[in-house]
Amino acid sequence: MAADARLTSVMLVGALRRRVGAAGGFATILCKGDEISGVILIQTLEKGQFSGLFERVSNFDGGHALLRCGPSPDEGMEALDAYLARRRRSDPDLWVVELDVAEAERFAVETLC
Repeated sequence: MAADARLTSVMLVGALRRRVGAAGGFATILCKGDEISGVILIQTLEKGQFSGLFERVSNFDGGHALLRCGPSPDEGMEALDAYLARRRRSDPDLWVVELDVAEAERFAVETLC
């Protein structure tokens, strides 16, 4: 593999879906983005209740990190929906993946970062 080769967004999302499914959870693609380099947002749920929104970002050391973004869970689903609509308008290549599994954030970090 070339030194500058990297995993595509579709590969990362696919791996995340398989890992979450193998753990007995659910991973749903809410918005499919650019397969090569689309930004990935992870919407986490705990027992069906929204618990956070995270974005995969470059850490400028050649790797990636998962940072909390968007509205907090206590702001409600309307705030989340409005935030996601704004993000999709400004970046139609954006992925939004919903994870409903125990320790969803850990799964996302281990797979995407």
